Formats: sequence, C-alpha cells, structure tokens
Amino acid sequence: MASKKIIGIEGEDLAEVFFKEKGYHILARNYRTPYGEIELAISKGEDLVFVEVKTRINLSFGYGEEGINLKKTEHLISSAECYLAENKPLVKEWRIDVLAILMEGSGINPEFGWFENAV
Repeated sequence: MASKKIIGIEGEDLAEVFFKEKGYHILARNYRTPYGEIELAISKGEDLVFVEVKTRINLSFGYGEEGINLKKTEHLISSAECYLAENKPLVKEWRIDVLAILMEGSGINPEFGWFENAV
C-alpha cells in the first residue's frame, strides 16, 4: 500500500491536471504559511481560488470532503489570508474550494468531487 504522503502527491498531481483542463492557471502548489499549506492556488479570469485536495484510495475514512472540520477550515482561511498578504494579487474576490479525489482499485479512473466555495 502506498504511503499517505505518496497518495497526497498523486492527488495533487491529478488536481493540477484537472484544473488546467478547466482553463485555470496554477499560481502556487504546496504554498507554506505559518497556518498550514495551501495545496493549490489557481486563477482563471477574475477568480482566485485556493484548493484543498483530499485524496482517498478507499472509503474506510469516508469521502475526502468529510475531512474538512472546523479546525481545518480555520487553517485554510488563515493560510489564504497569509497568501493574499504576501502576494498582493490584484483581485477583490477569492474563495476556497475542496477537490475530493477517490482512487479506488487501480486508480486509473479516479472520481472527482469539486466543491466550490466550500469554506
């Protein structure tokens, strides 16, 4: 069985392709802040989106989106605010999305659940 770290990296790779195919530009990946990590910062037109990627290889711990609790939500918001302060993007609106990826079995056909403005 693959380690949690390897599964997370594979999920982030899939997420990057997923959003590029939808016309988004990747601004940052694994952006570290004092509050945690922003897995993806992406943009498309006027939209600035911070993406939390939750990857699962089975449902024994539930769906990925179920892993976003109050503490995680607070860390995501603080991390996004830190990114904004450090990078000063020319946008007024931003949001935090969750991309849940399920890679059951061989992982060849992963399932994506995209939750816009999830936090």
